[in-house]
Amino acid sequence: MAVTSASRLLSPEEIAVQAGQQVPFLRLPVRASLFAERETRLRQLAAGHAMRDYLLFAAEISRVQHQLLQNHPAVTLPTSGQIDAASRAGTPTLPASTWARDPQWQQGLHRLLAGLAPLLQASPALSVVQALQQAEPADVERQADRLLGGVMRDLDLGSAPLIAAALQLYWVHLVLATDAARHGDQLAPFGRTDDATHCPCCGSRPLASITHIGGTIGGHRYLHCSLCQTQWHMVRIKCTHCEGTKGITFQSARPAEGHVSLATAAAADAVQAECCESCGHYLKVVHMEKDMHVEPAADDLATLTLDLLVAESGVQRHGVNLLLLFGEPEESAAAPPHTGDA
Repeated sequence: MAVTSASRLLSPEEIAVQAGQQVPFLRLPVRASLFAERETRLRQLAAGHAMRDYLLFAAEISRVQHQLLQNHPAVTLPTSGQIDAASRAGTPTLPASTWARDPQWQQGLHRLLAGLAPLLQASPALSVVQALQQAEPADVERQADRLLGGVMRDLDLGSAPLIAAALQLYWVHLVLATDAARHGDQLAPFGRTDDATHCPCCGSRPLASITHIGGTIGGHRYLHCSLCQTQWHMVRIKCTHCEGTKGITFQSARPAEGHVSLATAAAADAVQAECCESCGHYLKVVHMEKDMHVEPAADDLATLTLDLLVAESGVQRHGVNLLLLFGEPEESAAAPPHTGDA
């Protein structure tokens, strides 16, 4: 019998999903370990790395984020009506672009800066910390609006990683507190949304994806949110920007032997850029089966060389790492975030 059309072979993950195997859709961040594990990974990757100083700076940020997250003050949570409305509309419950940020996020920023300042006495970063400590709250809010909207115009790149760290701290707590506040048979606050390429909790872009090992999630790919750090399931070999399945290729960049530590070389082997020929975008994917210690944010920072290599071919990055902005992000068409009391 003649074959008139070609069909794409399904990946083992897609076969499992179609067979009805239960794959958890969401993996919320774990308060007790999220930033602590990131700090550990950043310090491991910093040894012998060309970006050693910045990776160690990011590790200090993660250390303070971990400390502050353990005893985060209460913040305004979404009402049951807001949760229901988001569910019916197929939109995120806590959208970064429109959510009314609780003033506590700026208090968290100042606690973060206070925790970092003593460690930066001999660092050029100290002047950035001090300037941000003295900045007007309204100016900080405007910077946060631009950062969350992906707008580079008038964004202070020096203070952006610190503001981003405080926003991450706030949104991680916001997601966890919202989930913990659910009682009985109340509607789950987070679930699938109409846009599978953005975080179902806050609507932000992913920073990378990760393939897990072990248990019900072994072999499955999850996208990792750049803001609230939630992970959501998306089958492998599928573009995370256009959701196409044709023309998917992978690139990697292993450093020259003898110039990096074993940890850095192993990390490079475990990180690939998943590129889509159809839409011209890519997202990094980190593989736990190649290095069980990979951590999306840390390994993304440590593989900047891969971004530069892929950029040479004209492919644009779909993901964003808020701790290291480069290039020209696409300007958001969304309305600017509304700040103030919810």
